[in-house]
Amino acid sequence: MDVVVGRVAKAHGITGELAVDVRTDSPELRFAHGSALIAKLRDGTSRTVTVAAARNHSGRLLVRFEEVLTRDVAETLRGTLLLASTDDLPPTGDPDEFYDHELEGLRAELLDGTEIGKVREIAHGPGGELLVVDRAEGGELLVPFVRQIVPTVDVRGGRVVLDPPEGLLDAD
Repeated sequence: MDVVVGRVAKAHGITGELAVDVRTDSPELRFAHGSALIAKLRDGTSRTVTVAAARNHSGRLLVRFEEVLTRDVAETLRGTLLLASTDDLPPTGDPDEFYDHELEGLRAELLDGTEIGKVREIAHGPGGELLVVDRAEGGELLVPFVRQIVPTVDVRGGRVVLDPPEGLLDAD
């Protein structure tokens, strides 16, 4: 399975370096020198790119790929999604730690088993992670991913159990 680990925001400089918005918890692994990623271009085509170098810069990662040698080529990659295989990920080693792709698609239900919807994605923000749940009756629900509100994550069982505080499930 392939997961999005970044999105090319823009070209940076004149030598083909790219500013990348990171979408992975382990950029040091995903963007390590020699790592192969799938570049899914805006036109729907894909190609493999190899990381030549990566460094942090102003909240983004500046990445140089072996296949991108000029700014002109870099400009054509604006908006490109960078994907990596989940097969390459090491086990977390912590039963309370999960990769985003393990949570996406899980059924979200209440303590009594009432289904609320499905986890679409994990939003990473400065205040912590949020489960983005597509509600069964339509719309979306943002759930803080903390033990008090999400006491059970059952990846094998295909579900997360929610114990929401009053008002969290109320429609806008």
